[in-house]
Amino acid sequence: MVGAFHGHAHNRRCQIDWHPMYIEGTGHTEGEGCEHVFSLSNELACSTRHATPFHRHQTIEQHFAFWDDDKYAALSTFLQNHYREALAAIQTLTGELSSLEGVLNLTHADFVRFHKEERSYLDGLKEPPVKDCVSVRYVQALDEVVVRQKEWNTAREAANRALVDIHVGGYQEMHTAINQARIRVDGSYSRLQNAEAMALHLEIQLGIDKRWEIDSEPYRQFRQEASLLTYRTALNDLERLVVMRLFELSKLSLSGTGKIIVFAHSHKCLFCLF
Repeated sequence: MVGAFHGHAHNRRCQIDWHPMYIEGTGHTEGEGCEHVFSLSNELACSTRHATPFHRHQTIEQHFAFWDDDKYAALSTFLQNHYREALAAIQTLTGELSSLEGVLNLTHADFVRFHKEERSYLDGLKEPPVKDCVSVRYVQALDEVVVRQKEWNTAREAANRALVDIHVGGYQEMHTAINQARIRVDGSYSRLQNAEAMALHLEIQLGIDKRWEIDSEPYRQFRQEASLLTYRTALNDLERLVVMRLFELSKLSLSGTGKIIVFAHSHKCLFCLF
């Protein structure tokens, strides 16, 4: 079982099997008992960060000794309150579940089936459909063709201007300008040919007879998919880095000792953890 707090950092397929919400018998247990202990003990980092080893160990030992005494003293009240909460939750949620089953015409077996169907669906959706991936790559290739075409046109215009601006009789300058213009034009044209070849190759794979126009419906559809793919990739990387940073601070007992700096630029905020 993965704790409820850490479980949301895992992908949906992992949560289906290991999140407490989907494990029979866990009830309202979130599986983060250690985190409750750490959330209090982490506050010691502020006062013991610059202490001597002896005083640091002494503070930690006293903290957990008092923590044990407090929890033991409140144990009977804790069990009684949670027992009452469990009885109230069973009574309330059972009535709500029965009402929903009647309204939606469902049974308990349907919820189990929904869970299995979602697991099977996610197992078959580990990778997007191949055709959609190729279509997204085709849209990116078309965008690259447009960029390379503009680059080639700019290189030719720059070459013509460079030759016109040379004074009559400047043969050395003319030779240098011609070589530079030829290199730039040849390089841009070579990149344009490569982009055209990639677009043609993808058209053959997709069975496209006529190249998609920039404003056509399929182009807009998969252009949006390409943008969403870039956004999701960046979001996943950001989430991974934030979780890794939080884990590093927890392992070093530095939670609560850092600071957050907010940089505002062009109506965008960037958060940096130190």
